[in-house]
Amino acid sequence: MGKTKTVTLLFRKAGCRVRVPASADVLTGKGATPIADPRGAVIAAIADPIGSPPLADLLADKKPRTVAITISDITRPVPNKVFLSSILDVLNGCGIADSQIVLIIGTGMHRPSTPQERDVLVGGEIARRLEVIDHTADRPETLTQVLEATADHPPVRVNRRFAEADFRIVTGFVEPHVMAGFSGGRKGVCPALVDLDTIRQFHGYKVLSHPAADNGILAGNPCHDEALRVAQAVGVDFLFNVGTTLQGEIAGIYCGDLRQAHDAGCRAVAEWTSAKVGEPYDLVITNGGGYPLEQALYQAIKGQCAALPAIKAGGVLLQIVHCGEQIGSPAYTRLRLRWCNDWQGFLAHIAADDRTELDQWAFQMQCRLLQRVGIEGFWLACDGIPPEIQQQLALTPVLGDGDAPTRLQRAVDRYVAANPNARIAVLPEGPYTLLTSRA
Repeated sequence: MGKTKTVTLLFRKAGCRVRVPASADVLTGKGATPIADPRGAVIAAIADPIGSPPLADLLADKKPRTVAITISDITRPVPNKVFLSSILDVLNGCGIADSQIVLIIGTGMHRPSTPQERDVLVGGEIARRLEVIDHTADRPETLTQVLEATADHPPVRVNRRFAEADFRIVTGFVEPHVMAGFSGGRKGVCPALVDLDTIRQFHGYKVLSHPAADNGILAGNPCHDEALRVAQAVGVDFLFNVGTTLQGEIAGIYCGDLRQAHDAGCRAVAEWTSAKVGEPYDLVITNGGGYPLEQALYQAIKGQCAALPAIKAGGVLLQIVHCGEQIGSPAYTRLRLRWCNDWQGFLAHIAADDRTELDQWAFQMQCRLLQRVGIEGFWLACDGIPPEIQQQLALTPVLGDGDAPTRLQRAVDRYVAANPNARIAVLPEGPYTLLTSRA
């Protein structure tokens, strides 16, 4: 291989190292600096929010009898433990008892949380203090309608406990998002707290086939517009979003008005996650974001699509993911195994059918990559999914002896030996990097 350098990729909790030619480009943003006193910064931000009176003033004015707070589920590494206690201190200080507060885990279509995961999400003390529930998109009795059907949209139903609370707080974090532009803000309501039909609309073929439904784009993005439409219909009294380092430390706090605070967070996160690309590369090496995002192939598509601006047509994307929960939900697993490697047939089918299957969005997004490089150009190093199943998932498995990092390195070595003049790039932070054009 000649002169080399070693790059550490996000993989599981500890990461993995890959040796690449010294000429390979490492595409990463400038990074974020953690706040020195995060708890103090949380208190200050709540008292001086963006586009909104302080939280205490809002509570004093509204005098709510019930408060609902929503948090992200286990697939999102949000540092809830750092800020929830400060939010609760303000609520308690305004005369709102813990018994008047419900904490709702915004699962969207994901599975319910386990007791162990709730401890990870909020800590044992808060889990004991508050009523903690999971959103259940498939249980009509837990939902209430907030928008009537239109020619273009089904009726919108939202978690009843959240919608009927006197005061509603949405929390979460801001990061580049594969189809909504950025996470956070309005996504804490839609898709986190809505019914299955609304999620199907949000994840539908027409929405996701729009060119603006992409990383880093808000203007004209139908995915963003739909989520914002629903969140504004429900009403969010106070937003609390953070931006984090890769280690999960708070680097920025954006709280207050739903739209203004989220916009501020998106601008800041774009600044520290953006990396510029010019001529596309022959080989791009990336990951699925490490633990917990890479636990299922369903989420690994975020790393695939984030790398798209760097990959030339007919090139190769080499991705390492763990997939400890294998393909994903039962619905997504059935869908993937039903279509197997016929991704073109799948695209034709969903383009012609107004119905949206649960989780079909993830395969549709993978097809963006397949349209660029084909099955032969999408290489996956994965330990969690059996090899015989991987061969049915519209990808080329990186198989052989050793664990996924060992096989990843072997694949790189073989590629470089066969293509000594290839242009190679590495995205060590995978889906957390926002690639932009140099033009």
